Amino acid sequence: MKTIKGPGIFLAQFASDAAPFNSLPAIADWVAGLGYKGIQIPSWDERLFDLTLAAESQTYCDDVKGMLADKGLEITELSTHLQGQLVAVHPAFDAQFDGFAPAKVHGNPKARQEWAVQQVKNAALASRRLGLTAHATFSGALAWPYFYPWPARPAGLVEDAFDELARRWKPILDVFEDNGVDAAYEIHPGEDLHDGVTFEMFLERVGNHPRANILYDPSHFVLQQLDYLAYIDIYHERIKCFHVKDAEFRPNGRSGVYGGYQSWVDRPGRFRSLGDGQVDFPAIFSKMAANDFAGWAVLEWECALKHPEQGAAEGAPFIDRHIIRVTEHAFDDFAAGGADRALNRRLMGID
Repeated sequence: MKTIKGPGIFLAQFASDAAPFNSLPAIADWVAGLGYKGIQIPSWDERLFDLTLAAESQTYCDDVKGMLADKGLEITELSTHLQGQLVAVHPAFDAQFDGFAPAKVHGNPKARQEWAVQQVKNAALASRRLGLTAHATFSGALAWPYFYPWPARPAGLVEDAFDELARRWKPILDVFEDNGVDAAYEIHPGEDLHDGVTFEMFLERVGNHPRANILYDPSHFVLQQLDYLAYIDIYHERIKCFHVKDAEFRPNGRSGVYGGYQSWVDRPGRFRSLGDGQVDFPAIFSKMAANDFAGWAVLEWECALKHPEQGAAEGAPFIDRHIIRVTEHAFDDFAAGGADRALNRRLMGID
């Protein structure tokens, strides 16, 4: 068994134009002061990281790693959640998702997709230069507007959508393979890969590609009422990244899983700061340890109630308490003897 690394923190929800959240050295000092040992870097935020330069320059990558090491930090993974989203966008969301891309490709879905594909490929190269073995991303979505089948979906619509999704991602996954990096899709509502069934549909279409893997975040399973512990049992071999995020689901007589278009604070299913929700983290960390997850436990903070700085401050000790230092031997080894086949036969009454 392996001991999970951590605590780590995803910087996306904390980066801003205000100090200390507006540069990588400054935000690194802040998270190190809170007790974090690793950072997951949003590669789209140029205030923190230059993805294009990282894909091209080993010197830049070495400088970033060295600066962080001086502060007692490592990079857990790079993230292309926003760029990955743009690999596959349904036209209904074109206007909203333009904001994830440079102005030069706004209003041009084809150019936007080409930009996004190159960005994710750059992340594979940059990850290799940084010595990383896993990468966090989104799959994008072509079928999501049709997830509830009313009116009835035309025959073959979902199958065609997943065929196209796989066609777009297969060349990207090949680049990850060439660079020795796993692409870990966050299984997330709003993405075509949002549960186990949809991940399997995609995996089949990319030929069980060894680099098509999973970012596990139990909060999204609480909100859709999926068994997040059984998910680990089923897919542990494909889980390469881990977001530690809490959530709660409290349905009532007026609203349930779909949320009634309400704001996050009023929805029955809400993301919460660590320890404030319903996720059984002791069971999750136990299953991750039992299944040899060797990656990082990374806080993703999203809460409709608590201030982010309080959530971040509470997150590091919370994760640290839950990381299991795995045992090197069984607790009852002291009572075990060497193999004695003659004794075994006598115990079974054979001799």
